[in-house]
Amino acid sequence: MIKMEQDTIIAIKNLSRTYIMGTMKVPALNRVTLDIRRGEFASIMGKSGSGKSTLLHQLGLLDTPTEGEIIIDGIEISGLSGSERTKFRLEKFGYVFQEYAILPELTALENVYLPLMTLGMSQDECVTKGMDALKKVGLDKRGDHRPRELSGGEQQRVAIARAIINKPKILFADEPTANLDSASSRQILELFRELNRDIGQTILMVTHELEDEGFVDRVIWLVDGEVVEREV
Repeated sequence: MIKMEQDTIIAIKNLSRTYIMGTMKVPALNRVTLDIRRGEFASIMGKSGSGKSTLLHQLGLLDTPTEGEIIIDGIEISGLSGSERTKFRLEKFGYVFQEYAILPELTALENVYLPLMTLGMSQDECVTKGMDALKKVGLDKRGDHRPRELSGGEQQRVAIARAIINKPKILFADEPTANLDSASSRQILELFRELNRDIGQTILMVTHELEDEGFVDRVIWLVDGEVVEREV
């Protein structure tokens, strides 16, 4: 059993993930051992196919590891049932994806407060908290706009507002700037940095852009599914 330090929010030990493709076994992660501290802004970097997104999906409970231990906020994840995992994700995690994943038929505000409706909050609570989240990302004047009326950078900020509306313990971001131009990308990274510094948000971000290293506290380098020291 992993022993967690007080300031550790994620602890994993000997985490492996192997995919079965026909008669072939394809290893994506190989016995990864790693800790993430509370309030840390960390990035997972590596070449395409190194296991970055696979690792993020294991920690975000979007996939199940082949073997190994994951403890998040003091809870050993393998002991949770399917419904408990879903509840755990809703209450403790926020997600930001490369493709925004916002619904085109809903306004920005409606997209943002959707997770709270899933948790059973009243309409008034949803609207109040949704506007507060939009204000944090600088879009409180755009709440009644639909995605087609927003730029790519604005759509991603809507996704970030949705991700932080329930004040998650951990914000997971998978290539959040991959579809954006350089100016919009910088705005998103600066927003992450601001959230991390101002409210102590723990952020774990997958990226392949080396320049993103300047925005984070720590870089976790993956090569062929293993954590390695960066070669200088």
